[in-house]
Parts: sequence; structure tokens; C-alpha cells
Amino acid sequence: MVAPTVAPAPVLVHVPHAGTTIPADARAGILLDEDALATEVRLLTDHRTDVLAAGTGEVGATRVLNRLSRLVVDPERFPDDREELAAHGMGAVYTRGHASQPLRDPTPAEVEELLDRHFHPYAAGVTTEVERLLTGHGRATIVDLHSYPRVRLPYELHHGPRPPLCVGTDPDHTPPWLRATVAEVAAAHHLDVAFDTPFAGAYVPLAHHRVDRRVTSVMLELRRDLYLDEATAQPHDGEARLTRFVTEVVAAIAAAHRRHAAAPG
Repeated sequence: MVAPTVAPAPVLVHVPHAGTTIPADARAGILLDEDALATEVRLLTDHRTDVLAAGTGEVGATRVLNRLSRLVVDPERFPDDREELAAHGMGAVYTRGHASQPLRDPTPAEVEELLDRHFHPYAAGVTTEVERLLTGHGRATIVDLHSYPRVRLPYELHHGPRPPLCVGTDPDHTPPWLRATVAEVAAAHHLDVAFDTPFAGAYVPLAHHRVDRRVTSVMLELRRDLYLDEATAQPHDGEARLTRFVTEVVAAIAAAHRRHAAAPG
């Protein structure tokens, strides 16, 4: 967790897939050699989304950054059969890679150990931060920040346009005002937007999911070629533009919350 640098707003920026660290206990169960593993990390990491979120603390957002690779555990997947990608070996604990190649062959006990060591503590930490915002503000918005490649990877279940910005929504946790706020800032930055394609949904901790409508959420999926060289993961001059965009989205959401708090009744 990274605290805001100004008076806190009821906004949490969640960056789950920027990390590349794979601890020794998790590496031991991965079947890939070093070269193949490096390729998998390069393809599946949301490179530099932590950098894109760096300015959001200046407008009051709390940031939660996952430093581990999603190949350890994926904190955004459901840890049970609610997860549609689990049938394809890419649930909370991946057993298949981006092209369905074998990644792990864990026993049920080994899966539970990974969840207990990495998934559940992370989820509890995010839940704690959301609860802190609810206690302080009576509401909380999660901005779920991701990136995605220009060319579809084999594991992706859904085809469709690959716009500069894909905005993911949740039917219970993404109200119209939140959709509109993101769309307005995107238009100001001349970013074409598609809602819920090629990716859908927005992260909400399981303790609040479908239960607490005070928690709102929206997912931002930025196409990687707009800010980096996908072959090397090195940034180019587009990174500054998208960093400003992310900061302005969060600032606009924080401003909407302030207006709501100031409204009579």
C-alpha cells in the first residue's frame, strides 16, 4: 500500500499485474526453463502500470501495488469455480501459460499452500484498505489499472476490438456516473474507448462483491503499444501522456465524490 501525498480521497488505485518477482517457493513448482519463463513474464505482465499510477497519490488516491508476478498467484481471479478462466488453467493459480502450455502440475494441497501464502493475505490487505476508506468517507471507488497487448494472446477467451482504452465495468459496482467520468476524461485525451471489450469486469474485494454498493469500481485497460515497446517493455514518450490520463481520471473521480459529499441531504 502507498499512502496519498495529499488529503486522502475515497479512491483506491489497484495495480495487480505490474509485478515480476517470483519467490523461490513459487519458482520451484513452475515447469518452464528460464528462457521460457522470461517470455511468459514479458507477455503476461502489465508492464509499468505502477508507473502510470504514480501521480495518483498527488490527487489523494491510495495505491495498492502487487509486487509479485501474477504467475505466483493472480489476485484478481476468483479462487473457486466462479472464475471462467479456471477451466483453461488460468484461475487464481495458473497451471497453463499464455498459449495453454503446461506451467505447473500442482497437487490440491500445493494450490492451497500458494493461496494461503500469497492470495489470501493480499486480498485481506486490499479489503482492509477499502474498509478504511469506507470508515473515513462512507464510500470507496476502486480504479483497477491494467494494460493489454496490441495483438490478442491465445489464452484470451473473447475477441473484439482492441481500442487504446478498454473500460471494464461491473453491473453492481459501476454506476453510470463512474462510466461517464472515465469517458469524459478519455475524450479530453483523444483516447478511443470500448466498454467491456476485449476485457470485462472490475475488481471488488470478495467481502464487498455484490454485497456493498458503497464500493464502486472501474477497470482501465490501456493498450501497451501506446506507452512502451512491447518487445522490450521499455517506455517511449507515450508514457507521460498516459500517466497524466490516469491521474486525471482519478482526480475527476475524487472531485465527483466531493460534489456528492457537499450535496444537500
